[in-house]
Amino acid sequence: MIFDYPDPRPHRRHHPGGYRRYESYRPWLRDDFCFRCVYCLKRETWGTTTGEFDLDHFSPQSVSTNRTLDYLNLVYSCHRCNLVKSGHSIDDPLVYLTNRTVVSHLDGAITGTDPETRKLILQLDLDSPVMRKWRHQWIRIVRLARDHDEELLEQLTRFPDNLPNLARRPPTNDAPDGIPRSWHARRERGELPRSY
Repeated sequence: MIFDYPDPRPHRRHHPGGYRRYESYRPWLRDDFCFRCVYCLKRETWGTTTGEFDLDHFSPQSVSTNRTLDYLNLVYSCHRCNLVKSGHSIDDPLVYLTNRTVVSHLDGAITGTDPETRKLILQLDLDSPVMRKWRHQWIRIVRLARDHDEELLEQLTRFPDNLPNLARRPPTNDAPDGIPRSWHARRERGELPRSY
């Protein structure tokens, strides 16, 4: 299902550092978060690719001034979720928004399996009537495409065309082995899945 949260990850694939502006981490975050919002799972391919996604500090800059340029404090977020979260501190979404802690339902609802996840879903307004309707609409669109229009299904579930080439090295990188596992590198080797 398109709104199934990812498997739990013990760590991120990438860990660049040394940039002077957090916006410089955008290509790395796009790749690490699979070109979708870490919170609601909106995909880049479901809209325009500029202006719809932000880089969010899940521990806000106003609270953790020393973590403004910390890659591990940044997530890839759609503009809507970033606005809802605003300057609030939240728990690490990579820990609490996984396929073990969030159940996605065909009617668009999502439920948390533990108190921390339920709290995060509530803080981010992820199970509001508007979000349920939005998820349900996309579930129906993807199912209709699956049943009647294979080309449309591929357009809706494929990777974006503009995959970032991460071969250009950042100032520092504590996880250089992530570069050959990036989506661009996989495409170059002919290993990119048709959909995700």
